[in-house]
Amino acid sequence: MRWWLVVACLWLTVVLVVTEAQTKTRHRHKRKNAADGRGRSRSGHSKSHKVRRVHGARIPLQTGDMQADTLFLESYKNFQDERFSYNVIPGKQGQCVYQGLTMFNQAVWSPKPCLTCLCTGGRVVCDQVSCPSLRCQASFTPVGECCPVCMEPVPNDPSEPVKPLTPEEIQRILWREEEEHRELEERLRKRDEARKKRKKERKEQEEKQRKIVEEQRRMEEEELRRQLEKEEEEWRRKQEEDERRRQEEERRRQEEAKEKELKLEEERRQEENLREELLALVEEEDDKQEEEEEVWLRGDVFQMPTKDDEEPTEPVPIPGPPEVTGEEMKEMEVDAEEEGDEEEEREVVFENRGGLPPGCDISDVMVTCDNVKLTYFPPLSILELKSLSLEGNNITNIPAEAFNGIPNLEWINLKKNKLTSAGIDANAFKGLKTLRRLYLDGNLLETVPSNLPSTLQELKISENRLQRIHKNDFRDLGDLVILELEGNLLSESNVDPQGFSPLTQLSYLRLGRNHFRTVPQGLPGSLLELYLENNLIEEISETVFNQTHMLNVISLRHNRLDETKIAPLAWIQHRNIESIDLSHNDFYLVPSYLPKSLVHLVLVRNNIERIPGYVFAHMDPGLEYLYLSFNKLDGEGIEPESFFGAYHSMVELCLDHNQLESVPSGINEMTNLHFLRLNNNKIRSIPDESICDPGHSGDSTLAAVHLDYNYIDPLKISPTAFSCVRSSSSVVLKPQKTK
Repeated sequence: MRWWLVVACLWLTVVLVVTEAQTKTRHRHKRKNAADGRGRSRSGHSKSHKVRRVHGARIPLQTGDMQADTLFLESYKNFQDERFSYNVIPGKQGQCVYQGLTMFNQAVWSPKPCLTCLCTGGRVVCDQVSCPSLRCQASFTPVGECCPVCMEPVPNDPSEPVKPLTPEEIQRILWREEEEHRELEERLRKRDEARKKRKKERKEQEEKQRKIVEEQRRMEEEELRRQLEKEEEEWRRKQEEDERRRQEEERRRQEEAKEKELKLEEERRQEENLREELLALVEEEDDKQEEEEEVWLRGDVFQMPTKDDEEPTEPVPIPGPPEVTGEEMKEMEVDAEEEGDEEEEREVVFENRGGLPPGCDISDVMVTCDNVKLTYFPPLSILELKSLSLEGNNITNIPAEAFNGIPNLEWINLKKNKLTSAGIDANAFKGLKTLRRLYLDGNLLETVPSNLPSTLQELKISENRLQRIHKNDFRDLGDLVILELEGNLLSESNVDPQGFSPLTQLSYLRLGRNHFRTVPQGLPGSLLELYLENNLIEEISETVFNQTHMLNVISLRHNRLDETKIAPLAWIQHRNIESIDLSHNDFYLVPSYLPKSLVHLVLVRNNIERIPGYVFAHMDPGLEYLYLSFNKLDGEGIEPESFFGAYHSMVELCLDHNQLESVPSGINEMTNLHFLRLNNNKIRSIPDESICDPGHSGDSTLAAVHLDYNYIDPLKISPTAFSCVRSSSSVVLKPQKTK
């Protein structure tokens, strides 16, 4: 009996000790879980739930997180196989505590709060993003992984009663989560649709903008095309008017010549009297010239106007073949009378030789068949013939054998016919070994004729329809000196940069009345004079004149240039450019960076409002001729330093037809000035020292001053105002404008 009592006491002691140890362990885990729960509660998360495994209906679960959904689908598949369902037990906030199986005696909890945690197929699955980050305390599962063993949930506190959720509550929770998931998908779908709609609207807006830009570009191109057509039509009409005027003048000259022939005898009788009167007039003019010393404009480069309202005219063209003048005709008639019948018979025989068509004239070594309505090239056979003129006919073609009977021609004039490029045989001019000048103006040529003689020195193909200059068009024309291609359809895009390279001796090039927007590239280095008037030139680049070191004269009038479109290094370093014509452009200032060697500058009919200071200071030896007529200069537009650098070189200064209210400063310092034009301004007074410097010693050079058409009262001018002018009669003061 005592033995039994001893055994019972020992057994009771062991049971109490084990129970106390288990109780301490449970309390320690409880405190740890409670601490984690408090930490999670302070972070603002919702209360977690506990789970108890029960057998019942299968309940699917969907979560709001992609990773959790994936874990749930996998566990749900296993869950269907095992046919288990689970109830959610509310637990303390921030915890999901599970009691392990009896044989493992494990505890697992979530470091973050979770609403629903299910143990399916051996894994713990939750519906919150934070729930996958469960930890297994006993099995050391890494953070973010699910526990490998399905655990039985127990309350946090054994004394706390556990109230399991009913299937209906679980179903409502799952339905709510499923509804939230659908709402999330709907929001995502609407957001995608809105993004697609915005993308579509953006594309439509871009397409609309692109169409607007294309329409604007098309309208600009159409406007440019109409403008070009209008300009071409104006040029053509002007050419027709000029042609009609020339024809009328020619007809009038012919009529006058006939009248002169009829009155020749009468004039001979009166010749002595007229000669005496002429000598008297000449003597009178000489005396008057000595007294007044009237000076005219130089005009030897661009032919400046002799009247106030006249525009600069075209440069004097290279003269054509010599024509028989009136004096030569008289001499020929006298010689014919002296030589008698024998000479007359010889001339008749000479005129009838070679089979000339009716209406043609022959004189010495020249045949003229102008305006005789020829429709074919005449078959001539005159070996000694040097010049042939067929101007103003209706010739459409030139066969290969056209010049076989006249191989020694030196000059051919085929102006104003109806020749086409297809109508001229490729070898038509090949046999002319002595040809020097060829005129093809006013035809219908679209290309330069091929196989031109290498002896050619002057070629004129103006007023045609040339559309392109190829690389080999001027091949073998190394002796060509003068080339005129005005009034065609040329531009920088259809002129080959190497097209002019064979012209190693070219000195005179005319490309006016074409469609150039820039100065063409590849100009010959031997070029002396370049004429590009009546084009569409808008800029001058730095390199365009790099190879033309011999260039002396440049004409760029009637273009679209202004002071900002000329590159600073375009021509400032040139030492041979002496004359530049920039009239009829869009300049508002006298351009800077002009050539150092410039002598002759024409800026007539621009919009110039100011002459910048020191703009002529770099020129050596200095500017001599400056024409600024028909601009917008006023008293503020001319500074005291505007003419600096030209005080000792200026010879002619034209400031007429501006808005000057006084004589510009600096004129009285020009010691070499010969000619001054200030007419057609708003000048009201002439101070004593405005034109003449009283301190200047030496002979005066000022020969003519024009001050007419201003608001000057001649009675109020000081007698010493024009003391430096050679003759008082050279000062033009009348008429004046009325107030």
